Amino acid sequence: MSAGIRRRAPSWRLIWMLPAGVALLAGLNAGLQLIGLPAPISGSRLPQVHGMLLTIGFVGTLIALERATALRRWYGFIAPALLGLGGIALLMPIVPLMAAKAVLVAGAAAFVLLYIPLWRRQYDAALLTQLLGAALALVGTLLWLVQEDMSRVLVWMIGFIVLTIAAERVELARITMGPHAGVRLLVHGWVVTAALTVSVVLPDAGAILLGLALLSLTGWLVIHDVARRTIRSTGVTRYMAACILGGYLWLALAGAVLLLGQPDSQPRYDAVIHAVFLGYTFSMIMAHATTILPAVLGISLPYRSAFWVPAVLLHAALVVRIWIGDGLGIPLGWQLCGALGVLALVLFVLTALVSAIMGTARKAEVR
Repeated sequence: MSAGIRRRAPSWRLIWMLPAGVALLAGLNAGLQLIGLPAPISGSRLPQVHGMLLTIGFVGTLIALERATALRRWYGFIAPALLGLGGIALLMPIVPLMAAKAVLVAGAAAFVLLYIPLWRRQYDAALLTQLLGAALALVGTLLWLVQEDMSRVLVWMIGFIVLTIAAERVELARITMGPHAGVRLLVHGWVVTAALTVSVVLPDAGAILLGLALLSLTGWLVIHDVARRTIRSTGVTRYMAACILGGYLWLALAGAVLLLGQPDSQPRYDAVIHAVFLGYTFSMIMAHATTILPAVLGISLPYRSAFWVPAVLLHAALVVRIWIGDGLGIPLGWQLCGALGVLALVLFVLTALVSAIMGTARKAEVR
């Protein structure tokens, strides 16, 4: 490196990523425990908090940090701080579970409030959809505070994750999606919210309505997202498009399964949860990591062809889980997927770390 070229110093915001990273690793550890595989840590409470560690402790903190960075006000960082703290509290046996849940509720409430000044700054339908998604996360954490049935909690987390990521995708691809994309997305958001509300009283009707909403949203996104065309490109553009379209595929699968009614059987519940939280969510994270993380954390994270390995491994793991584990009812499918899924996400984190440390990629590495 020449004397005139200096690496970017990481932003102090990297501190907020530490509890999110801990929540991710702990959630993966808990996933191994749940399917009966050896795990590095054998905490008795980990399997109980597995879903919330990943959805709120990791993804929620990550999104809240990104939004706080966009706000550029000190009070915006209260939300990621509380969500991260809540995720850490879930891991500590010395902290009563109810107290840890209460911290997450406070973090989710701060997350909702974080969107208000953003909304006042820019009256945008896509941003309003994100606010709606944060409100769904708040409802989910409140439900978890008063009862233990994760099937009733995680369905609200589905609404939060799906709407937030879809809204951010609309923000990034607004030119190709047209001037009314935000309004169409917001309509889908209200339908998703209505479906979740109906499911409280009529579980089957609510699940079917949610399935229809997810299928409609996915179809609209696939038709208008530029990824449908950039998949023919090369390098990072093709990689991002492949991850985005892969995420849409798993979201559509979740919607199709929900058309069968409330996923009260283990195979259907497992298929919906992992299609959304593993297939859709982490595909989108992998797709946008090299563009969003540098802006949030102030680091250089160049794309390298090695990123394809964890991405392909993630989708292979899901095929095994949903086809062999859920579809054919073979427990080995769940265990194999669990091992492959954990390997894919850990490998992605390691690939990102190595890429950031190595700095700017050579031309031959980005094809």
